[in-house]
Amino acid sequence: MRRASYFLFTLVLITLWSSCRKDFEFSASTGELQFSKDTIYLDTVFTNIGSSTYNLKVYNKSNRDIVIPTVKLGLGEASAYRLNIDGIPGKVFENVQLLAKDSLFVFIETTIDINNFPNPDGSYLYTDKLEFDAGSNLQNIELVTLVKDAVFIYPNRDNTTKIVETLTLNIGGEFLDTELQGRELLPEELTFTNEKPYVIYGFAAVPEGETLTIDQGARIHFHANSGIIVNQNASLHVHGAFSNDDQLLENEVIFEGDRLEPNFSDIPGQWGTIWLLDGSIDNHINYATIKNSTIGILVDGNADAVSNKLTITNSQIYNSSNFGVLGRNSSIAGENVVINNAGQSSFGGTLGGKYNFTHSTIVNYWNNGFRQFPALLLNNFTVDSDENIIIADLTEANFNNCIIYGNDNPEILLDEVEDEAVSFNFKFTNCLIRFDNSSNNFTGNNYNLDDTNHYVNTIFNQEPHFKEPSLNMLIIGQESAAINKGDVTFANQAPSDILNKDRTASPDLGAYQHITFEDN
Repeated sequence: MRRASYFLFTLVLITLWSSCRKDFEFSASTGELQFSKDTIYLDTVFTNIGSSTYNLKVYNKSNRDIVIPTVKLGLGEASAYRLNIDGIPGKVFENVQLLAKDSLFVFIETTIDINNFPNPDGSYLYTDKLEFDAGSNLQNIELVTLVKDAVFIYPNRDNTTKIVETLTLNIGGEFLDTELQGRELLPEELTFTNEKPYVIYGFAAVPEGETLTIDQGARIHFHANSGIIVNQNASLHVHGAFSNDDQLLENEVIFEGDRLEPNFSDIPGQWGTIWLLDGSIDNHINYATIKNSTIGILVDGNADAVSNKLTITNSQIYNSSNFGVLGRNSSIAGENVVINNAGQSSFGGTLGGKYNFTHSTIVNYWNNGFRQFPALLLNNFTVDSDENIIIADLTEANFNNCIIYGNDNPEILLDEVEDEAVSFNFKFTNCLIRFDNSSNNFTGNNYNLDDTNHYVNTIFNQEPHFKEPSLNMLIIGQESAAINKGDVTFANQAPSDILNKDRTASPDLGAYQHITFEDN
């Protein structure tokens, strides 16, 4: 009896307490919501490619629990935007509850077909509104997205098995099946113009005997794990050009990822590489920016080619998660080349080869974690899968009027497996290098800085005075130790700097002639 009375008494108390709560007594919204943003820019997307998901935070700062009669897109169900509120997708929501002093998230994304709009002319500014309530209580948040038309290059997919096509590559005369998704470019795809951006899924391979020509001003975007492969006896010709708009290189060719949001503008490793296979020939790159890849350019083989396998001029390579440029027993010539921010080395000349760089800025200010190697790595060996060491001649590695620097010490590594039958030839002439060996950690002839067979008029550990190296702004200022330290002979080989400024009278080191920095 006592237990029953106790249970009844407790039930009455709970009932009375619950009847006093006002937590669930919602009153209508009166148009006093507050928002984290008044406009949501969903940045730039390619046609028919989904955007990132953006969010809006909605605040009820009043002391009342409210209900918002409607939350909807201005264009309703016809809108290209999609919403999600409290885990529920839709475009129109009714009676959305919001407690006092609380907030909720609205998530927004979009996929837009540019062909649904008249005369888009390559791009279209799509807008809508996110509407809260109606009538006198109506509150709007603007939604804005720039959608771009593009040329899409996809690997083929079998309609029955759904298997995506993979590449077979000719490696040293042996055809190897790979797991790389991609396909060979068709004849009508062998010229990339500047009319529309290109978006590549998987690897686009240049067929044997063909040339991929990329016109000035072209924009090439790669999805994750994508890139360009240049096959045996095939070539890549990148014809970027200088723009006279001061430091704005609008006519350059840009290679980058397909994520166009500002948050992805400098994220390394978003796509694969431009891979010049052993046997590819006559590759030329002029006025290009290659950014946010795994390896900017991977160059294999042909160390003894009569003409360099790759000639690269007036180009910038930034934010590579591994190497900016990696040569493997290959031949590369560069002028006015700028490389920065690589997870391993900005430039690696490995397994020997032939490398000649003039008036180049090869630096590494990587700040995304530990890196194993310096800005510049040269070696004459590799280790195969059976742990065998394979060595080859470093026929020549000449760096003339260059800056080789970074945020670590040392920024050069000359890693030689000594063998009387194999050469290891390198020379730095009129260079500014970060290499402090005061603790004698580096020994041997390669690091004898007084040896004029290897080091001529070279400056060590003085300040290059870059504008903002962490932001890839590597023009040098008026306090640089590189000013007027160049050899005129090499300056005459590259008479203008990367910004088309004459350097023949008083050449500075690196890819840029110095300027006077303006005070902020």
